[in-house]
Amino acid sequence: MELSGKRILLIISGGIAAYKSLDLIRRLRERGGEVRPLMTKSAQEFVTPLAVGALSSGHVYTELFSREDEQDVGHIRLARDCDLVLVAPATANLMAKVAHGLADDLASAVLLATDRPVLLAPAMNPKMWDAAPTRRNVDILKRDGISFIGPMAGEMAESNEAGVGRMAEPLQIAAAVIDLLNAGAKPLEGRTAIVTSGPTHEPIDPVRYIANRSSGRQGHAIAAALAKLGAKVTLVSGPVTIPDPVGVTTVHVETASEMLEAVTSQLPADIAVMVAAVADWRVVSSADQKIKKQPGEAPSPLQLAENPDILKTVGHHAKRPKLVVGFAAETQNVEENGRAKLERKGADVIVANDVSPETGVMGGNRNHVKIISAQGIDEWPDLAKDEVAGRLAALIASKLQS
Repeated sequence: MELSGKRILLIISGGIAAYKSLDLIRRLRERGGEVRPLMTKSAQEFVTPLAVGALSSGHVYTELFSREDEQDVGHIRLARDCDLVLVAPATANLMAKVAHGLADDLASAVLLATDRPVLLAPAMNPKMWDAAPTRRNVDILKRDGISFIGPMAGEMAESNEAGVGRMAEPLQIAAAVIDLLNAGAKPLEGRTAIVTSGPTHEPIDPVRYIANRSSGRQGHAIAAALAKLGAKVTLVSGPVTIPDPVGVTTVHVETASEMLEAVTSQLPADIAVMVAAVADWRVVSSADQKIKKQPGEAPSPLQLAENPDILKTVGHHAKRPKLVVGFAAETQNVEENGRAKLERKGADVIVANDVSPETGVMGGNRNHVKIISAQGIDEWPDLAKDEVAGRLAALIASKLQS
């Protein structure tokens, strides 16, 4: 898990967006993070320490002059006994205090005393965000090395107000925490990876083809995520309309046979992630010219042949990668079909998902996957495809290290 063993000090300051901190705690803990919450006095007007403590399963810090918490200089301990300090929401008032070194409550004292990375998630009215003092304070904080996520554009709590000022969503903040903690970390440095993505097009004639519905978003995101962790990645992509990922060598193919040849030419490799929705069949003999329909006549039947099974070929290859990951796009019996595919294809991990039309996975930006391996099944929550990619890349790095 991306935040396994990481200790996050979450400072919740006052603002209507404080309610999002409850979901944020859950998202950080889902990813293995240990969350220690600190609430300002004004934050307690929006959410209660009882609710925050229940979700974090720990003590909630609220007072600078607490006899119990400060008997061993608690604010210094809080400032140092963590891997990252996260402020969400970060109000204009608290940002001003930090920018000018004020320390008149527990939150500002901790932020002045910490030597850990700090991530702010601002939330305020658009006029407050655009105000000259706030802009000056943001510039100061950035020069001091403090990181930001957001704010985002959208509707405000006030009626008929919109603009930049909304706090980033919990999933976006969790991803930013992971990125900041992993900055400079390259656990896949020196490793080679092959990723397949998109559909394949099997020609019927020069203008028609057999294909699966795939945008390539998930495969391209996984290639980018592996490269971000230091791997040397070759992406073998079928026909898609999205751009090639940065930092990745992309090989463009059309058919399943071309994809197989491109993949095997890259062996040996450390990692293979077979994401592409490869067409199962091809036309035995495609027409050189467009097949014309004849009025009143049924079309000639298409003689089909089975395409090569790329995942199975890689999973049983003499130059088999150290870790082979396959995808199982199913519309029913997702777990059962995923388990069967794990054994049949010779994979180490199968990422199984429901691609029924109502899920919107095919062509969409989100995914809900189950990670199937010999160790069991781990179901991930509904996530953006970029986040699925980041979590999968981290899992791959962890498995290779162990």
